[in-house]
Amino acid sequence: MRACVGLLGLGSRVARVDPARRRLTAHAAEPPREPPGSFGRLSRSGGRVTIKCWTDAGLGRGSGPPDCVRLLRVGVSIVAEKPRLLIVDRDGAVSKPALDGLAAAFELTTARTVSKALALLREQSFQGVYVDSSQLATVRKLGMMIQAEEILEAISDGVAVVDLDLRIIWANSEFQVLAFAQELVGRPFYESLGNPEVLGPESCPFTTAVATQTTAGTSLKSADGRYLKLTVTPVFDGSGTLTHLIALARETTDEMQQQLKVNAIHQAGDELADLTPEELSKMGVEERTDLLKYNIARHMKDLLGLDFIEIRLLDRASNRLIPLLTEGMTPLAANRELFARTEGHGVTGHVAATGKSYVCPDTTKDPLYLEGASGSRSSLTIPLVFHGMVIGTLNVESPQPNAFDDRDRQFIEIYGRNIASALNTLELLQAEKASTATTAVEAIDRELALPIDDIITDATTVLDRYAGHDEDIVSRLRHLLYRAREIRSLIQKAGTAVAPAPRLMQPAVAPRLAGARILVADADESIRRSAHSLLGGQGAAVETARDANEAIALARQTQYAAALVDIRLPDMDGYQIFKRLREVQPGLTIILMTGFGWDPAHSIVKARQEGLQTVLYKPFRSDRLMEAVEQALRATTGNVDTRPVTPAGRMQSEPVSPEPPPEEAAADPVQEPGG
Repeated sequence: MRACVGLLGLGSRVARVDPARRRLTAHAAEPPREPPGSFGRLSRSGGRVTIKCWTDAGLGRGSGPPDCVRLLRVGVSIVAEKPRLLIVDRDGAVSKPALDGLAAAFELTTARTVSKALALLREQSFQGVYVDSSQLATVRKLGMMIQAEEILEAISDGVAVVDLDLRIIWANSEFQVLAFAQELVGRPFYESLGNPEVLGPESCPFTTAVATQTTAGTSLKSADGRYLKLTVTPVFDGSGTLTHLIALARETTDEMQQQLKVNAIHQAGDELADLTPEELSKMGVEERTDLLKYNIARHMKDLLGLDFIEIRLLDRASNRLIPLLTEGMTPLAANRELFARTEGHGVTGHVAATGKSYVCPDTTKDPLYLEGASGSRSSLTIPLVFHGMVIGTLNVESPQPNAFDDRDRQFIEIYGRNIASALNTLELLQAEKASTATTAVEAIDRELALPIDDIITDATTVLDRYAGHDEDIVSRLRHLLYRAREIRSLIQKAGTAVAPAPRLMQPAVAPRLAGARILVADADESIRRSAHSLLGGQGAAVETARDANEAIALARQTQYAAALVDIRLPDMDGYQIFKRLREVQPGLTIILMTGFGWDPAHSIVKARQEGLQTVLYKPFRSDRLMEAVEQALRATTGNVDTRPVTPAGRMQSEPVSPEPPPEEAAADPVQEPGG
């Protein structure tokens, strides 16, 4: 005797044969009897299947099928098709006599796997399911799979079980939402999703999962613009044979769109200051800045949908926020003077002072907000930061309240970093150009310094001799002196015009000798040249003389703040020129210079007796030179007038042109062969 499990889907009624009319009729079901040789009964309630099992005594041994089966067979043969019965036979354990007996009453369909059985139950209609008693474990597995199905139905991701032909065996309801087809079972997987575009990284995750025997994933883009994240996991049986694959699909449209937007912002940022060498050579500072502003405004509108924009740059010296770009702002807002302060200067000033972004959801209720765009109801302001330093602000506004959220802030901050980087790139280009111009100016000034000094000295010497004789010659000589002194400032002005100083650079340190006119008298050309480089580099207007008479003539015509004089000039010793210069300019601070302490005429001792304060011993270092000159300038009381002095003591009215900007003095010693 064998035991079997039978399912007969007759609902709450059973079929009987009316012998008189030879028709199959339905009657109310009686409580089932369970004698040997009878079948179980299938009952359905709320989608659940209840299975009752008993033995099949006599089945296949000549006794024939039970009465109900015979009745059904009689009924079917007369008026109806056979009811369909699903046989779950994983290992071919169901005997042939049993199958023959069942086939007499039912239309049989056999499933070799539990997953296939579940798929057939979803695809087709069956009156019952038969499982051999030797495969009761299959029934338990079937129950577990039904329970697992309920769990898979509850998760938020789409799940599909796919066979080795990549056809769907089963899918949960969430996958049905993602799919383009209504009937999914038996349909090719990619076809069910509308044959989407595979974005990668895997071109075919199913092939990769099978080959590697691990999970593989990729991204898909459907025809309707949705993005899906697909993960495929292979499933193997106990013998290591691949049975099916599980595909997990999750919609990532929102995440992907945000990532695409971020990528577009980065790409736009890379284009902000991306100029070819040819463009750089042809475009000036203003043209490059205008191109940057145009690109920023275009990206703000095209990528972020913003029409009201304001960018200001921070001047570190004054903390003033200088407008760079204003789009859609009122004239009052565009011209408003703002500083980087936490209060009294609007949201822009607050952001520049704190270095933190600020979202204003309702401009009518925010005390920090100052009107920018007319009718604006919300705003978002971020700092433009480069290498941890605030260099400006970016403000965007909207006519809608609560128009900006945290995600908008992140997008604007990303783009803001690109703007700051682009501004810095332009500043570096400008700094490089300014440095090149400065180097050229210094080279020109260095080469022209002594020739100009010779012109000034010769003109001054002639002027000193002609003073009081020929006023026309005197006037022309004075004009010549003015023009000669103006040459240096004109050279510097030309360099500044070619390459203005970058706006974002740290403010320059004030020149240590700014505005001071200094006379240097030395027969050694290298000393005179070094004086121009070191003292002129710190803002001093340096004029040199080759001998004592030239120095005295210059001092008679021009007021100096200090004079550096060598004690061994060709025409006078140190004490003699010290006395003569003090006679010409009584308040002039004089510094005597000597080589290695050599002073055969004892000029230094004599001069000290008459007020000499400072002596420089050659070779001296540049810092010692600066210290001596600064000390001399501090000793000078009042403001020094640099206008030329006439023989009668009057100051000439010609203005003195400004000298080149400061430059750090070199630290190398100034060499002088002797003194």
